[in-house]
Amino acid sequence: MTDKPVISARDLSLVFETHDGPVQALSNINLDIQAGEFVSLIGPSGCGKTTLLRVIADLEQPTGGAITVNGMSPHEAREKRAYGYVFQQAALFPWRTIESNVGLPLEVMGLDRNEAARRVKHNIALVNLAGFEKKHPWQLSGGMQQRASIARALAVEPAMLLMDEPFGALDEIVRDHLNEQLLKLWAQTKKTVVFVTHSIPEAVFLSTRIVVMSPRPGRIHEIIDCNLGAERPLEIRETLEFQRIAQQVRDGLRAGHSYDD
Repeated sequence: MTDKPVISARDLSLVFETHDGPVQALSNINLDIQAGEFVSLIGPSGCGKTTLLRVIADLEQPTGGAITVNGMSPHEAREKRAYGYVFQQAALFPWRTIESNVGLPLEVMGLDRNEAARRVKHNIALVNLAGFEKKHPWQLSGGMQQRASIARALAVEPAMLLMDEPFGALDEIVRDHLNEQLLKLWAQTKKTVVFVTHSIPEAVFLSTRIVVMSPRPGRIHEIIDCNLGAERPLEIRETLEFQRIAQQVRDGLRAGHSYDD
């Protein structure tokens, strides 16, 4: 990891104007994320974790403070395709095959056809979907569709992945399997990952650091180191260290709620 953060937020705030008056979604966010980290944002619904991810991605505009992505504004980073974004739903076009869905951003970029084909093949294999290139999304399970959406995000060769609860709608067995695959993918690609989740076990299993957020307005309550090493079989969740970190996250979430009136 380098000393210079790839994402840096200082006194970041965001206020939404609504018919009922202003709503402060984020308040006084200060956060640095280094290259190669896997950072999870966790908190209750309405705490601003997805909003913060969307600010990083230039999908929402802050109303106060400052944020840089790779030393640039989020808008510049988006134009330079510095990140890939994975949504809660796979958002694949049903009339396109898996390979043409994965290759769609490369078509938009106007990439050379041979290079685009190479990237599509490489990233489909990376998420273990080789052999399913000619299938359509409706022919795949929900977990396979999400893997295809991750391949699509990786196809533009971004420096980082921004992931908004990509496994939240999946059953526990599939979710565990994809958590394992995501860790292997992270180890292979060395990408910086910012990951939104509601799940304490998922955050602890995946992360190098966990950002615990509290609601109304969304702010960072605590940042917890997750030093479980690079090798993390599912069985690690039964260890005392895993359970200790999970309890620290749980305590942080409870303490964050104590700010409410």
